[in-house]
Amino acid sequence: MKKKEKIKVCLVGSSGGHLSHLYMLKPFWNAQERFWVTFDKEDARSLLKGEKIYYCYYPTNRNLKNLVCNTILAWKVLRKERPELIVSSGAAVAVPFFWLGKLFGSKTIYIEVFDRIDKSTLTGKLVYPVTDRFIVQWEEQKKVYPKAVNLGSIF
Repeated sequence: MKKKEKIKVCLVGSSGGHLSHLYMLKPFWNAQERFWVTFDKEDARSLLKGEKIYYCYYPTNRNLKNLVCNTILAWKVLRKERPELIVSSGAAVAVPFFWLGKLFGSKTIYIEVFDRIDKSTLTGKLVYPVTDRFIVQWEEQKKVYPKAVNLGSIF
């Protein structure tokens, strides 16, 4: 039986709940070569101790200056790291990584937040067109994102 090869994964998300959601996927990413993109905040430093981290600019919500800075960061990081897969559960920092990731040939997986059932998040709306696998956690969310896959709660 052939052993599965590791892939390089970029896990990108803001600190707090989004980062916690990504961390819950440890059974998947623990066996992969990986790096993280998140805010330089205490919860991220503590949770990701010993991990390879690129710190992004924040605040990100509706902040044009930091969107530009994070787009430049995404270009540099993705050009250097060349991940095969980019995974995010939000928020806004995912946008430049997903769009530029497609230029570098990365596959993308976006996990929409658990607490938004009947309407899209801004980040979800912005990454939906370039996401290879858009995951929702409620069947009702498929009305908002018709191409999504409902995998249920990640909690």
